Amino acid sequence: MPVFGRNRSKSQEPEPQDVPIREDMIRLGQFLKLAGLVEHGGEAKEVIAAGDVLVNGESETRRGRQLHVGDVVRLRGQAARVADEATFTDDLPW
Repeated sequence: MPVFGRNRSKSQEPEPQDVPIREDMIRLGQFLKLAGLVEHGGEAKEVIAAGDVLVNGESETRRGRQLHVGDVVRLRGQAARVADEATFTDDLPW
């Protein structure tokens, strides 16, 4: 028998993918596109305004929200973490 109303445990949330950025910060709308969580800026604007985007576990409705290294963004069962490009390793041999 299914149990309703249970919160998802942290272990069921997807592990965020690291997305490197060049600068020390990036705006939320830009990051959603860079991380591939949305296809274009119009879609980013819509999902942010609807309150569908979580930043560090809290709903965020400001498209211009500044993100910094370590911030985690979640949308539609996907997650991405802001990473420093200078320290990012992609494990490729070249």
